[in-house]
Amino acid sequence: MFRSLRPYQITLDLSLAAVFGVCAALLEVTGVSYEQTAPVQVGAVVLLFTAALAVRRLQPGLALGVAWLAAVLQMLFLQQPRPADVVVFAVLYVTAAYGSRLVFWLGFASAIGGAVVITVYIFGVLTTVGFDSLPTAIAVLVAALFALLLSWVTGALVRTAIRGRETRRAQELAEGQAAAEQERVRIARDMHDVVAHSLTVVIAQADGARYAAASDPTAAATALGTISTTARAALADVRLLLTQLRHSQAPGPQPTLADVEALYAQVRAAGVELRVEVDPAPAREQPASVQLAVYRILQEALTNALRHGDGGVVSVRLAWWPTRVDLTVTNGRASDPAPGGHGLIGMRERAQLVGGRLDAGATDDDFVVRASIPLGVDS
Repeated sequence: MFRSLRPYQITLDLSLAAVFGVCAALLEVTGVSYEQTAPVQVGAVVLLFTAALAVRRLQPGLALGVAWLAAVLQMLFLQQPRPADVVVFAVLYVTAAYGSRLVFWLGFASAIGGAVVITVYIFGVLTTVGFDSLPTAIAVLVAALFALLLSWVTGALVRTAIRGRETRRAQELAEGQAAAEQERVRIARDMHDVVAHSLTVVIAQADGARYAAASDPTAAATALGTISTTARAALADVRLLLTQLRHSQAPGPQPTLADVEALYAQVRAAGVELRVEVDPAPAREQPASVQLAVYRILQEALTNALRHGDGGVVSVRLAWWPTRVDLTVTNGRASDPAPGGHGLIGMRERAQLVGGRLDAGATDDDFVVRASIPLGVDS
C-alpha cells in the first residue's frame, strides 16, 4: 500500500532520484567505476537503484524489493561495488522509519543478510579467499554489518519519534475531549439547577396568582412581579450557559453566599414557610468553590422541597465549622424525588467536586438532604 505523501514530497523525491541517476551515470561514463562493464548492464543496475530511491518513501516495501533486484543483477553481471550502491542505505532507513511491521523486519533481515552476501560475493566470487584474506573478510563483514544496521537503526529511532508524536497528539485529543465532556456535564448540571428552580418558583407563583386574582388583586400583582423577576434572572443564566456552549471561554460569574438570601426570598415568595438557621456563622471569606457548591446544593434541595414537599415548613441549617460546613435541608414530603434523578445526582457531584459528601433520603415523614463540605479547597 502506498503511503500518503504531500505533492511537494513526491516532487522532491522524484527530483532527488533524477539528480542521483544523472550523477551515477556520469560517474560510470567518466571511469570512476572499478572496471569496464557492458553499458546496458551498468545502466540497468543504475536505473533500478534510481527507481528504488524514487519510491523509497512512497512505498518502502517496493523500494526494498527493487534494491534487492538491482543488487542481484549486479552480482549476476559480476560487477564490482559501484557508487549507485549507496541507495541501499537510504532504502534500509525508510523501511525502518516508514515501513509496515513486515517491511520493518524485512529491512532488519536485509541489513544482516546484505552484509553477509556482500562479504561472500567480494571474497568468494570476485576474489579467491585464502587463509591470509580471512581477517580482511571478517573486517569487511563487520564494517558492512555496522553500516547497514546503522542506517536501519536510525530509521527505527525516527519511527519511534514519529509514534511518540502521534501518541502525544492522540493523548492531547483525548484530554481535550474529556475536558469538553466535563464542561458539557457542568453546563448541563448548571442548566438543570437554574431551569428547575426557576420554573418551580414560577409555577408556584402562577398558581397562587390564579387563585388570588379574584379575591386579592394586590397579592396577584405581587406574584406576577415575582414571576417576572425570577424568569428574567433564569433567562440571563440560561443565556450565559448557552454562550459557554457556543464559545470556548472562561466560565461567567458564579453564584456566591451573597446570593443565598435572594434564593431564600424566591422560595418564600412561592408561599413556603422557610426557616433558616446559621450556627456558627462563617468566620471568614470562604473559597469560591465551596460557596458555589453550597449555593447549588441549597438551590436543588429547595427546588425539591417545592416540587415534592407537602407545603409545610422547610428548614435549612448551616453550620460553618473551622474545617467544614454542614448543611441540612428538611421538608415534609408528599412524594420522594426520583432516586436516579438529575437533581440528586447533581447535588452529590457538587459535594464530591470539592471533596465533600452528600446523603439524601426519607426519614419518617420528612425528606432530608445532608451535606458536609471541607473548607479551604479552592479551584
